[in-house]
Amino acid sequence: QVQLVESGGGLVQAGDSLRLSCAASGRTSSSYGMGWFRQAPGKEREFVACIRGSGGSTNYADSVKGRFAISRDNAKSTMYLQMNSLKPEDTAVYYCAVATTYYSGSVYYTPNAYDYWGQGTQVTVSS
Repeated sequence: QVQLVESGGGLVQAGDSLRLSCAASGRTSSSYGMGWFRQAPGKEREFVACIRGSGGSTNYADSVKGRFAISRDNAKSTMYLQMNSLKPEDTAVYYCAVATTYYSGSVYYTPNAYDYWGQGTQVTVSS
C-alpha cells in the first residue's frame, strides 16, 4: 500500500504561482511512476503531468506545457508540481497518483495506469 497526501493548494490570482506537494508513505519506490491529474466541476479527470521512476523523464499536457514543472525528491518520497502563470482555467481539484507498474509511451497519461491516489487539493485561480 502507498498513501499519498497533497498540499499547497489555495486561492490565487491569475498570473500567480503555486507549488503543490505530494508526500508518499508506505511501500514507496523511486522506480514508480507518478503523476498529477486535475478535475474541474462537471468535467472528467484530466492528465496534467507525469514523471517516471529512476530516470525521471517527464511529460505534460499541452495546456500546461511551459508553465508547470513536475519534479520528485526520492529521498523525501515527495513529488512536486510548480505552477506558474496560473490561469482561471487551471481551477480544479488536483490529485497526485502513483503507478506501481512500469509502462512505456503515453499510458501514464491515463488515470487507469495509476494504482494509488491522494485525496486532492483545491486550486482556485481568480481573474
